Amino acid sequence: MATPPQLPSHKINLNSSNFSTPKHFKNPLDPELARPIVHTPVGSYRGLWARDGNYSMFLGIPYARVDPDNVFGPPIPHKFEGIYEAVDDTSRCPQIEEVKNTITGTLDCLHINIYVPNSATIDNPLPAMIYIFGGKFNFGFAGRYIYGPRFLVRHDIIFITCNYRLGPYGFFCLNTSKVPGNQGLKDQVQALRWIKKNIRYFGGDDSKITLEGNSAGSTSVDMHQHFLQEPLYNRVILQSGVSLNGVTEDPDSDAPLKLAKQLNYTTNDINDALSFLNKVEPHELIAATRNSGVIVGPCAEKHFEGADNYITKYPASVNTVTRKDVDVLIGINNDEGYSKITITEKYEYEKTDFVSEILRHYFDFKNEIKLSDEMKNIVQLFYHGDDFQRADNKRPVMNLYADFNFYSPIFRTVRKYLDSDVENMYFYMFSYSGERAFDKDLHNISYTKGGASHADELGYLFDISYMKERKRDEDMLIVERMTELWTNFAKYGNPTPKPSKLIPLQWPRVTQDKLPYLEINTELRLGSRPMHERMSFLDLLYKHIGHYQRWISKD
Repeated sequence: MATPPQLPSHKINLNSSNFSTPKHFKNPLDPELARPIVHTPVGSYRGLWARDGNYSMFLGIPYARVDPDNVFGPPIPHKFEGIYEAVDDTSRCPQIEEVKNTITGTLDCLHINIYVPNSATIDNPLPAMIYIFGGKFNFGFAGRYIYGPRFLVRHDIIFITCNYRLGPYGFFCLNTSKVPGNQGLKDQVQALRWIKKNIRYFGGDDSKITLEGNSAGSTSVDMHQHFLQEPLYNRVILQSGVSLNGVTEDPDSDAPLKLAKQLNYTTNDINDALSFLNKVEPHELIAATRNSGVIVGPCAEKHFEGADNYITKYPASVNTVTRKDVDVLIGINNDEGYSKITITEKYEYEKTDFVSEILRHYFDFKNEIKLSDEMKNIVQLFYHGDDFQRADNKRPVMNLYADFNFYSPIFRTVRKYLDSDVENMYFYMFSYSGERAFDKDLHNISYTKGGASHADELGYLFDISYMKERKRDEDMLIVERMTELWTNFAKYGNPTPKPSKLIPLQWPRVTQDKLPYLEINTELRLGSRPMHERMSFLDLLYKHIGHYQRWISKD
């Protein structure tokens, strides 16, 4: 009988002489042979060899658990003995799944997935990138179905994805010390703590940790920039999302009463309602949340002594960020509103007053009807001129939607970072639209129409499972460029440390006086201050009526 190949395993334990330092991992023909194992102070994890590259996978590692006595409260550390079989990345927290609109998930979901190139060792620690998924804080999960790591790990970085609680479990914000709010964000912080303490045992460099996200995930990263006191990461990548996007909700303190009533349990006592909901099967609670119309999201928490308070002010009220010592890569897609407005049915589009809807969302003019009408007319004229809103020309509304929801908040955040003395910041604009355009594909929109819509860039960073056969030369060129830029930033704090054949230029940093940017397309182009005319208009608007913003602390 042939002897199976003897492979060095991930027996990385800095405190033990019983384990030798691995030099290089070789994927055997049979991935079940000598499966990789990592020993850490909090447990041992046995993973899998990847079949599509030279890396190992540690899937579904529990970094914390939900408190069974308070499922809406802060996470609690996870402890176990023995070896954890880290082989399953399919867990997701309770939610309504985006594509099929079905209710799915379990509270046993606070897991991370770690993908380790075979070149990682204690002697050769690699930078780590932690990705936080988007999904409006109500849906999404960290598995390879969308966030396949193959394109990124081949650049010699460790890639990590993270689940966190969503919907009512993640974002109840109540006048109670047990559920002050933002549990999903606190899950993320707990994951960051776990990674900071343990990534060295996987061959990671805990002094080079990049926190990255898209949309609501990027908003989460910016929230941590504002409020996280602990130095748990060194760099951030913010893709099309910041905390000024307006996702911060005014808390509905009666949400538990409404949901309990939806489930045929009537009470006027919040604690009684919470005790009832704590025992409700999660799928039933998610269904009740949808049917009741209760809206939850990140919020400014009430302060309670002894509670794990995190966000105690609205980000719009905070003039500087806490994390000033980080490198920043931030940017936009050039047609953020395309898919959202395109899929709006003609009847719905024609009956919706988008200008009034946008202004109501961001501003509260109280009883100042004259001012409200004046602002509506000004915005209407800027975007539509003398034309009426027409379904055969949705471009003005696409610009209106993108400017208020994405571009203006992001550019104002860039200014806030500069005012906070963030010195190393790069700005990008992604404008390529190809067959791997994620959002257009999701909504069955031809990639040949419009620019790069919101989240379209994901197909060029991740090996999305259902896009594996989409390998047009132009698309793969964008994959190579995006992943090289992103991983260069994770390694060096500079996306273009030196010109290369793939990226034959040097990308200048943002300064107090200039906002240079790199346009990412089949041809790379350096520009300065994108969309400056529309952004100047919104800057003047906010200067004039910014004190009427909804999400701004009144103290």
